[in-house]
Amino acid sequence: MTQQHPDRSVFDQVMTPNYAPLDVIPVRGRGSRLWDQEGREYVDLAGGIAVNSLGHCHPELVAELKAQADELWHLSNVYTNEPALNLAQKLCDLTFADKVYFCNSGAEANEAALKLARRKAWNEVGEEKHEIISTRGSFHGRTLFTVTVGGQEKYTEGFRPAPGGITHIPYNDIAALEAAISDKTCAVMLEPVQGEGGVRPAEKAYLEAARRLCDKHNALLIFDEVQTGVGRSGALYAYMHYGVTPDVLTTAKSLGGGFPVGAMLATDEAAKALVVGTHGSTYGGNPLACRVASRVLDVVTRDEVKANVEARTAQLREGLQRINEEHRVFQDVRGLGLLVGAELVDEWHGKAKLFLQAALREGLMILVAGPNVLRMAPSLLVTEADIALALEQLERAVAQVKSETAAA
Repeated sequence: MTQQHPDRSVFDQVMTPNYAPLDVIPVRGRGSRLWDQEGREYVDLAGGIAVNSLGHCHPELVAELKAQADELWHLSNVYTNEPALNLAQKLCDLTFADKVYFCNSGAEANEAALKLARRKAWNEVGEEKHEIISTRGSFHGRTLFTVTVGGQEKYTEGFRPAPGGITHIPYNDIAALEAAISDKTCAVMLEPVQGEGGVRPAEKAYLEAARRLCDKHNALLIFDEVQTGVGRSGALYAYMHYGVTPDVLTTAKSLGGGFPVGAMLATDEAAKALVVGTHGSTYGGNPLACRVASRVLDVVTRDEVKANVEARTAQLREGLQRINEEHRVFQDVRGLGLLVGAELVDEWHGKAKLFLQAALREGLMILVAGPNVLRMAPSLLVTEADIALALEQLERAVAQVKSETAAA
């Protein structure tokens, strides 16, 4: 029989070994604070990997979830439902999109976008127009198709043969994109900010060139905004920050505020390729998820939330620079809005997890983006006081890592 309060050892007994979670087991969260089984408190700048856009247990989201739980949980796509229709209408009203496809995750949204691109090209030209261009260092999900389009070979190791017709080029390299694209290209998929690839923002000219080249070669421009979307950049979606509009956009993570939901947004011209029966999701458009996500959009689009993102972004980046003036461990602090990356100097390359673990000991939850970059993606409602405390904790963690390494 499962014990009432299982500890970390139970994971190794009953869970597949594809994760290696830390020893801490959080059991309760409010806002940007978490408490573990021992009652220890943490400041959360990880945000469930940019998922908890409004922090933990936001009262408006809790109320919507509880209300919907008493009404309707699931129908399947044999029928539609009011929460799904309301959310789709909001997404269309707030963005470039004419049509919305719902699913459960970012990977599923990206899978839908890639299948849409190939289907559209097949309808209009033929099977020869199937090539997809992505970038090195990108991350688009863990399905076999999305992990292959993602530009990190380590994630396809052991799973080949993988889907073909996919080319990877350097990020932010216009010349490489010009050389790779052709009339056989059906889609170019880009993250406006590479998340897993090191929190690397795109240059405006690069996204503008991608738009121009896709138009020239009749290819879809797909923006993967799974991590940058729903207010994190300071705009509702990062494409608005750049002034470059895609044909297709994928969104998840922050969209549900912690409840699993994903969506693919598309123009009418792109969406028409997905006729009845060409794609689907059993749980896509789930009433619980859509009602929560609809409230997330209501909150995120408030002026005071955008103002908080701007203020807390400045506070966090200035604080990281102050830490660096004292400790000289970062060679770059970058990002867009409340998606911030601090790349370690060469001396500390490969050791990002040491800083993550030291931060946890100080009561701070952060992320890494590869072995060289510390990543922070807090709630869009994170307070000035929480950021201030987090910076104090991070500075102590940095000092601790430096001291322990020097002693070793």
